[in-house]
Amino acid sequence: MKQRDTNSIRYPKETDEKIEKLANSLGRSKKELFCQMVDYFYRSKKDPSDPGDEMLKRELSSGISRILSFIRQQEKDFLLPLFTDSDVLKTVSLRQKDVLEGIGKHLLAESEQTSVVAKRSVQILNGLKHLVSKQKEKEILKEQFAQLLDYYIKEREEMGWTTSGIKKEELIAHVRQSLKNL
Repeated sequence: MKQRDTNSIRYPKETDEKIEKLANSLGRSKKELFCQMVDYFYRSKKDPSDPGDEMLKRELSSGISRILSFIRQQEKDFLLPLFTDSDVLKTVSLRQKDVLEGIGKHLLAESEQTSVVAKRSVQILNGLKHLVSKQKEKEILKEQFAQLLDYYIKEREEMGWTTSGIKKEELIAHVRQSLKNL
């Protein structure tokens, strides 16, 4: 039977010391460490002689480009319509603000006019009450004057032609005094 571990590689002593330190720090044998390094480079397709690891940079760059294109697409799909809608809402709200300010000014003017009309209505009502009271006084005066006139006529008819002038003068004075008292 052939032994599996038949291949050998020659390398400088400094490299052997480095492999030895790595193997000890990782807790593996040099052979196991070497096999794992080969597997790693085989899977990752990285070039160990490339100090800047250009392949990794390209992958990162393409990943960043994909992320940026995703963000740009999200901006187109969501943010731009949102900004457009917000501009429309802003325009509509400014129009509504102007309309509401106009309504507010109109309501203020109407309120002032209403208060003026209310004051005038109170004045008119007070004037009407005054007129009604004066009308009642007039009716009372008419009634009292009618009673006085009836009294005068009745007394005058009772006096006749033979009544002295003094009695007539007393009647006239009494009627005049009664008129003054009205």
